[in-house]
Amino acid sequence: MTDLTCPLCSTTGGKLVFQGEKFRVIRAEEAGFPAFYRLIWSEHVAEFSDLSLADRNGCMAAVAAVEQALRAQLQPTKINLAALGNVVPHLHWHVIARFDWDSHFPAPVWCSPQRSPDATALAAVQARLAGVDRAIEHELGALASRL
Repeated sequence: MTDLTCPLCSTTGGKLVFQGEKFRVIRAEEAGFPAFYRLIWSEHVAEFSDLSLADRNGCMAAVAAVEQALRAQLQPTKINLAALGNVVPHLHWHVIARFDWDSHFPAPVWCSPQRSPDATALAAVQARLAGVDRAIEHELGALASRL
């Protein structure tokens, strides 16, 4: 089921990192947050509880796999997980690697900045993103074979 008026049904939503039957993972284009990923459920559903128990378990296993890949590849200060859906009511999880030097830390990425962006640190993370994407794809491919 899709909704042609939904931006997550009608577009990829960012740089495609992994495409599976049930979900895809993209790297979002969020200025100042290079390691901002989204797991987007393929079927147009608004709430996590709309999924079957098996799909909920698979979805959370995939969110955890993305988190683990980010931790292993980037050693961030913290990983933020969020599934708000207030603006786009299509089930998706934000998985965001956060660093103590980022412009908003420790506040959420949607709050006001706490400081100016650290261009050197941002560039260092951006330089590693191709490897991060490959690690996420590998983790999710391995997971998909077990689901």
